[in-house]
Amino acid sequence: MEISTLVIAGLCFVLLVLFLYLVPLGIWFQALISGVHTSLIQLIFMRFRKVPPTVIVNNMISASKAGLKLRQNDLEAHYLAGGRVNAVVNALISADKANMNLDFKTATAIDLAGRDVLKAVQTSVNPKVIDTPPVAAVAKDGIQLIAKARVTVRTNIKQLVGGAGEETILARVGEGIVTSIGSAGSHKQVLENPDSISKLVLTKGLDSGTAFEILSIDIADIDVGKNIGAQLQMDQANADKNIAQAKAEERRAMAVAQEQEMKAKAQEARAKVIQAEAEVPLAMAEAFRNGNLGIMDYYRMKNIQADTDMRESISKPAVAKPAPGKPENK
Repeated sequence: MEISTLVIAGLCFVLLVLFLYLVPLGIWFQALISGVHTSLIQLIFMRFRKVPPTVIVNNMISASKAGLKLRQNDLEAHYLAGGRVNAVVNALISADKANMNLDFKTATAIDLAGRDVLKAVQTSVNPKVIDTPPVAAVAKDGIQLIAKARVTVRTNIKQLVGGAGEETILARVGEGIVTSIGSAGSHKQVLENPDSISKLVLTKGLDSGTAFEILSIDIADIDVGKNIGAQLQMDQANADKNIAQAKAEERRAMAVAQEQEMKAKAQEARAKVIQAEAEVPLAMAEAFRNGNLGIMDYYRMKNIQADTDMRESISKPAVAKPAPGKPENK
């Protein structure tokens, strides 16, 4: 008897816990006294739809106290779509207090796009400052300047969905700084009037197609870098020198090759002369045998050759010989 009583009591307790879970009386009573109309049946159905009634009811109460009218089905749909209901409701309340035109559909679209809608509203009310990384550019006189800028932006709610982020703003501002410094005739002009960079960059409309509106661009610091123009001229001079040396080496190699070729031709010619001289005795012997050359002709030729050798020896300068018995001077 006692065991059956305990079993019945346990079953009753489980049924009570299950009833209180499925029928959130506390949440329904909280909504009732807060002026938010919702039925107990709808809260029970939220459990079956795997929507936490606490999240929906608390955000409906917050919106109602702020003077906003939000429908329960819209909040449930946004939660089931994977959205952040708390962030959307808080963003709508902040936008309403700041007199910003932000409706529920736009806020949920921004949230589902992966952006922080509450932070976007706060940035739209309170603009933030973005520091750009150091941007190096070269003026027309060849001097490099390294500039840092501070960009003040605020969120553009209308272009937040599909608009570019902070990285695009920084890239465009850096490009504008490079263009402004590059168009300056001298780096001294930029150092004297750094605000000219800001004015030129602002006129380019760099915030078009982005999720932000640029309010101001302030040059925080400008440092003088390297003399890029002189460095380029030195590099060009070294390149020209190397080219000239290569061409000179090419000409020298060609001259050496031509000289070697001329020497080879001269040696070939001398070889032919020696070969021809070697054939002279054979030709004379053949002439003797054929009777084309007589003995007197041969002696006359030898006399002429002897006279020629004598004239050549006379034309050469005489070399003094030391007397017999005396050492030769060195």
